[in-house]
Amino acid sequence: MYVDTILKKKGNAVVAVEPTDSISKAAQVLHDKRIGAALVRHAAGEIVGIISERDIVRGISRHQDACLSMRVDELMTSPVITCTSSDSIDAVMELMTDRRIRHLPVVDNGTLSGVISIGDVVKQRISEIENESEALKQYIAAG
Repeated sequence: MYVDTILKKKGNAVVAVEPTDSISKAAQVLHDKRIGAALVRHAAGEIVGIISERDIVRGISRHQDACLSMRVDELMTSPVITCTSSDSIDAVMELMTDRRIRHLPVVDNGTLSGVISIGDVVKQRISEIENESEALKQYIAAG
């Protein structure tokens, strides 16, 4: 299976903040959308980073209360690691594990197609395993 399978089920809506937004605003967006990370994009749409709950927690530990008034571009992770919709689920899972990241923008030919999370990847992998198991059960029962 491939990343495009996840995007077909999940959709390609992307939540983003701007690099000049405050950390307070970014935290509010993450809370309101119930997500763990948001892309950081200029008004023209260029991806310049990603801001996650983890980035914000690290910022608070370093800067205490002042963190909330800092700009997103002061704490965001950049450059952003991406994948394509034709990448395999196994390859993406390995990339996320090796790089210790939980969110991957999906970029095809320079165009943002969506964002996937480790939860999306694990859910898809479990679905694949359940389908394989069911097919084997049917094969054995028919034999």
